[in-house]
Amino acid sequence: MTKVESLGIRRLESVHYYVHDLERSRRFYTEAMDFAEIGESSDELTKAGRQKSLAFLAGNCVVVGVEPRGEGGRAWRWLRKHPDGVGTLNFEVEDVARTFRLLEGRGGTPIDDVRRFTDEDGHEIAFFSITTPFGDTTFRFVERHGYRALYPGFEMHAAPRGGQNRLGFVGFDHTTSNFPTLGPVALWLEHVMGFERFWEIQFHTTDVDPSHRKGSGLRSLVYRDPVSGVKFANNEPWRPNFRNSQINVFNEEQRGPGVQHLAITVKDIIGCVKLLRERGLAFMPTPGTYYDALPDRLQRLGIGPIHQDIPVLRVLEILVDGDGPGKYLLQIFLQESSGLYHDPGAGPFFFEIIQRKGDEGFGAGNFRALFESIERAQLRPEGTP
Repeated sequence: MTKVESLGIRRLESVHYYVHDLERSRRFYTEAMDFAEIGESSDELTKAGRQKSLAFLAGNCVVVGVEPRGEGGRAWRWLRKHPDGVGTLNFEVEDVARTFRLLEGRGGTPIDDVRRFTDEDGHEIAFFSITTPFGDTTFRFVERHGYRALYPGFEMHAAPRGGQNRLGFVGFDHTTSNFPTLGPVALWLEHVMGFERFWEIQFHTTDVDPSHRKGSGLRSLVYRDPVSGVKFANNEPWRPNFRNSQINVFNEEQRGPGVQHLAITVKDIIGCVKLLRERGLAFMPTPGTYYDALPDRLQRLGIGPIHQDIPVLRVLEILVDGDGPGKYLLQIFLQESSGLYHDPGAGPFFFEIIQRKGDEGFGAGNFRALFESIERAQLRPEGTP
C-alpha cells in the first residue's frame, strides 16, 4: 500500500454508548468501574436532541451514556434496530478542516460539514462526523482549543461526582469490532483512514482436529494509525463452521457489524481486577489448564520470568502473552453486558482491561483464550453462571 497522508488523529477521545437504561449505566460506571460523572446534557440539548446524556471519566477515558427521551433522536433510532451499544467513536484531531478535506478526497462520506462553536470564554471547538463500514457506528473528528465542555449544550459539573478512578484506568488501548466479512472494512481503513496493517491471525478452536466437526473460528486483522498509534482489531468468522462462529453470533445479536469491545489500559491489573471482583463484576472464565501450561508457553515465547505470580493470575483469571525477552502483556475481559445485567437488551458489548509490559501487540494465545471463553459461555444453558 502506498503511504497516505496522516489524518492528524491524536487519540480516541470518547465513545457514545446508546442505552435503554441510563440510570443503570450511571450505577455501573460510578459504582462498579469507579468512573466520575463529569457532566450531562442541558435541558435544552436534551429536548432538542430527544435524548439524555451523561458523561463518565476515568483517566483519559470518556464514556457518554445516551438514553432516548421520546422518539426521533439518534439514540432512539439506534435502539429501534440494535441492543445497547457503541454508536459513535470520537477522535481528537490536530486540524479538523484538514481531516475533513483528506477524508472527503479519499472517498469518505461526511454526514455534515465542519461545525464551529465558541464558548463564553472565547474557547473554540469544531467537529464533523462520517459514516463507516462499522454498521451504524459513526466516527466524529473533534478539534479543541480550550473548549471545556464535551460539546455545545453539554453542562459540566462544578466537581466530578461518584468514582475516583482508584482502579487506575489510563486510556483507551484499542477497539475491537466484528464483521461478516473483512474485505470492505480493511480497504476502508487503509485507503480512507490511512491506517496500516499491524497484526493478523486466524485459527479454529478445533484446528488440531482435521474434521473441524466442532468449534468455530475467526480471522482477525489489526490496523493502526501510524502517527497516534490508535488501533482497531477487526474480526470475521472463519470456515468451515461460519454460522456457529461467535463472531457471527455477535453480528446476529447486534443485528449487524459493530464494536464488540473496548480495551482500557490500567496501571496495575492485579489490583484493578481484585477490586472489580470484590464489587461483584463477572469476567470471561479461563480454565485452569491455561495456567498449567503457562510456564512452558512463556518459555517458548522467549519472554522469560514475569513480575506477577502465576498462582495469583490463576485465581484472578488474568491472561498473559507476549513476544520476546521481558516483553509481555496482561489482560482480562469483562462478561458481556447482557450477562452482567441479565438482560439481552443490554447487548453483546464488553470491556477489556489490559496492562502492557513492553509488548504493543495482540497475544495470539490470549486471542484464542478469549475466543474459546466466549464460545463456552454461548454453549452454557441459559441462566447458568
